[in-house]
Amino acid sequence: MEDQLTLELLSKCVSHLGRSDNGLQYLYHHLSLPNSNLSDVSLLGNYVHLQKLEVPHNHIADVSFVRHMPRLLIMDVSHNHIEDISGFEPPIDLKEVNMSFNRLSNMDFSSYNSVSKLELDNNGFTEVKGLDRCFKLTHLSLANNMITSISGLDTLPLKHLNLRGNQLETMDGLENLTKLRILDLSHNRITSLIGFRNLQLLGVINVENNLIPRIEECKHIAHLFLLVELNMLQNPVKEVQDYRLSIIFLLQRLTMLDKEEVTAEEKVEAINRYDPPLEVMAARDHRSHLVYQLLQPQVLHDSTLPSLDLPYPMLVLSGPRACGKRELAHRLCQEFHQYFAYGTSHTTRGRYLGEEDGSDYHFVSQEDFVDLVHMGKMIQSMKFGGDMFGLSTEAVDALARDGLACCVPMELEGVLSLKNCHFEPRYVLLLPSRVDQYVERLRSRGIYTPAQVDAAVSRLHLYVTFHQQRPGFFDSTVVCDDLDEAYQTLQRLVKDYLLLEDQDDGEKRPTEASSSDAVPAQAEPSAVSAPTKPLDLLDLSYRTYASRIQAQLTPQKSALELASIRRREQLVRQAIEGKSPRVFTHLIKRSAHSEASQFQLPDPTTVYGDSSSDESHISPLPPRSGPAGPPGPSEPAVSGGHVKDGAGEPEVGAEGRPGRGAKPILPPIPPGRRTPAGPSPGPSPRT
Repeated sequence: MEDQLTLELLSKCVSHLGRSDNGLQYLYHHLSLPNSNLSDVSLLGNYVHLQKLEVPHNHIADVSFVRHMPRLLIMDVSHNHIEDISGFEPPIDLKEVNMSFNRLSNMDFSSYNSVSKLELDNNGFTEVKGLDRCFKLTHLSLANNMITSISGLDTLPLKHLNLRGNQLETMDGLENLTKLRILDLSHNRITSLIGFRNLQLLGVINVENNLIPRIEECKHIAHLFLLVELNMLQNPVKEVQDYRLSIIFLLQRLTMLDKEEVTAEEKVEAINRYDPPLEVMAARDHRSHLVYQLLQPQVLHDSTLPSLDLPYPMLVLSGPRACGKRELAHRLCQEFHQYFAYGTSHTTRGRYLGEEDGSDYHFVSQEDFVDLVHMGKMIQSMKFGGDMFGLSTEAVDALARDGLACCVPMELEGVLSLKNCHFEPRYVLLLPSRVDQYVERLRSRGIYTPAQVDAAVSRLHLYVTFHQQRPGFFDSTVVCDDLDEAYQTLQRLVKDYLLLEDQDDGEKRPTEASSSDAVPAQAEPSAVSAPTKPLDLLDLSYRTYASRIQAQLTPQKSALELASIRRREQLVRQAIEGKSPRVFTHLIKRSAHSEASQFQLPDPTTVYGDSSSDESHISPLPPRSGPAGPPGPSEPAVSGGHVKDGAGEPEVGAEGRPGRGAKPILPPIPPGRRTPAGPSPGPSPRT
């Protein structure tokens, strides 16, 4: 067992041959003597040119020999028996010092002005003095000591701080370490993560084996945009349900949590659980409604048209709170009462002053609303402002039994939910353009709290962004700063949908003129369309418009095909009468339009134009121009995708659907099943 350094041993441990300062001698600059059981190394005082000294895992108690090494840059004297170096004067250029695993308890580091890395782990320090004079210190490790508080570090450019295994209860004293990037506070007694306000460069935090009780403590570090690694193992918070997903949701930039990689799937799952996008919420609602509906006895609803290629017509007015969508919907239903009726939704919110139950909403309790969902009676639902809103199947079928289209107002969340169901409505966006006027309208009603007003104003940006990022999501946009002007615009839009003429307008519509002028002189007289007249669907001659259009668009079929069609029609008729329920499954299968290629859909840029124009206050609608050539003797006249019969009455085109970029007419459903033109074969089941 050796205890004294000899020249023979020293000659075997030196390395890194180089020149002296004057360049006249060759000298060794590095010395490494680990695990040599040395206690007396006074011989090293003669090696004044050493730059790196490593003597760990020995029995050295005195390091005064270092004062004879003015060129020393790195000193490692860890795992020795050093108790006091109060008389030690470090070299002026000393950069790195490792005194870990010694017996130091009191030391002044005010003379270590040039040190950038200082390791003092596993000693007996209760406090470290003089660190405020270490102006170049970037790496400080004081692990496994007895430190109870942090002080004197405010002026240091620390990037790496290790305080593992001490007796810290708070993080006071770390607020001004603005350059800190890695912080290890594991194995302490910390109960809160308060104290990271100014540590914007912090990327790694280790608080393993502390006393952090709640997930909400992570909100104090949520503003750290560079934080990518967090270790909270062995804390009480680990026992909280869904702990990992909750932390990932609060700190979405993490790549490592509790020494495990954070995957993209976990981030998506966390967001979908705690703050799902509107589309995800709508998809979940639709999935619930679909499952509960399938658990009920399957029936044929009144809102199912005879031809599924022509879906039940609906008009949806969407917009932010208090934009006037309900008032405009009621006015439309009053003026166009022969076409539309107001679709009354269910809600769990309280009734405002002036609202009527059954007219504005069906006001129900939370339990009743949930029961309606569980009974499969809801088409769509949403949660807005803490209250539930939903449109029931009966609300739509009640209008369908009267042969009327449904006009219903709803928020954006409801539109997203309705988009998932089998209905294909026309969607009109009502959007205020003047924020100050909108705020005044909200306040003038006197029913909204300041918080609700602020929330409504903040949602304006949501509607605008949604409309800009998804062209075609809404069929048209109407500015609703003034409700009278908005209604006039909406009125013109609905008339255009229904191909109705203004009573006081004696001139022909440009679309009609263009379509009539487009017919060549040599065309047959029967192919020239007559002047358009209002579409009266209460007339019995229009009640079979779907069948007539289907017959016009269907190519000539062979006798075998006609026999097959008649057989399927007979099966459907038996299904409606309740004789063969198995055929109900055929009613939900949509067949592709074989003749769709004969019609050219309008350019999307003309359908969805710039809604910010002050001249029109409405998105441009597609032109209805005539075909390139004259129709043949057996072909129906076509104008912009709208089929006209021989008499010139406009009929519904089957080449497009509402909300799909095309522009078909929006008629009410035929009331033929309620008041049939001929004798009825028998009673039919109702929903």
